[in-house]
Amino acid sequence: MAEIIGVTFKAGGKVYYFAPDNREYKVGGGVIVETSRGMEYATVVLGRTQMEDEKLVTPLKPVVRPATQKDEETHKRNVERKSDAMNTVREKIEKFKLDMKLIDCEFAFDGSKAVFYYSSPQRVDFRELVKELSSAFHMRIELRQVGIRDEIKLMGGIAPCGRECCCASCMPNIKKVSIKMAKNQGLSLNPVKISGLCGRLMCCLGYENDYYCDACKRVPKIGGEVGTPDGKGTVVTVDMLKMTARVKIEDKAKDSVSFKDYNVKDLKFHRAVKESEEEVPDDVKNLDD
Repeated sequence: MAEIIGVTFKAGGKVYYFAPDNREYKVGGGVIVETSRGMEYATVVLGRTQMEDEKLVTPLKPVVRPATQKDEETHKRNVERKSDAMNTVREKIEKFKLDMKLIDCEFAFDGSKAVFYYSSPQRVDFRELVKELSSAFHMRIELRQVGIRDEIKLMGGIAPCGRECCCASCMPNIKKVSIKMAKNQGLSLNPVKISGLCGRLMCCLGYENDYYCDACKRVPKIGGEVGTPDGKGTVVTVDMLKMTARVKIEDKAKDSVSFKDYNVKDLKFHRAVKESEEEVPDDVKNLDD
């Protein structure tokens, strides 16, 4: 077991662990830590606690110090200069007519470097741009290209559900999602309904995927034939949360059709799950990671 505190370098970002000293570190407070990029300002999101060694990348780096008033002012100044810096870069991009979209920027805590994030459909020759930016900001300049998912993570936004995008608020690491997850959950394969702001599959498809993967194996296939206490019938719908199925039963003798809900455990069926059970439209295939 090791004693740690958790910090993030930006809101909703990945949590990193550092070894605290004997000083008190409150959640929401600022600290100065040493990273591969040098000294950085971070915010405490997890107070002093114990964690198993297997879950940590050892050796842990120690916290340098709690943020002083001067450190807070430096961090605030770096945040405030972001808007003007991005306006300057956008003007330079337009000047050189570069096919790139500026997404975000951040300044090193010590003011030695500025990193600008951008997206582009192709590789961009920005050598002349970097030279002008170096002269304008009098510091080292880095330009980093990001993908569409990372673009939304940096910019944020309101998802179709009405909440802030998961990747920008509560998901430090972007996880892989696939069409199979949507199929397992019985969702419509309509691109509009299962894609997020980034135009890719919604990250939240993975939240309950483990449950649906298991439930999918224990329910009959829609359209399949099953045996019920009232005779054989055809499955019309399935509810994988309640573990029930609505079955259509035809009585040819009485020339009648009835629909009845049954608990899955009361049905007799054989379910062989195959990838080819359902055709995936081409426009949906393009959403898969």
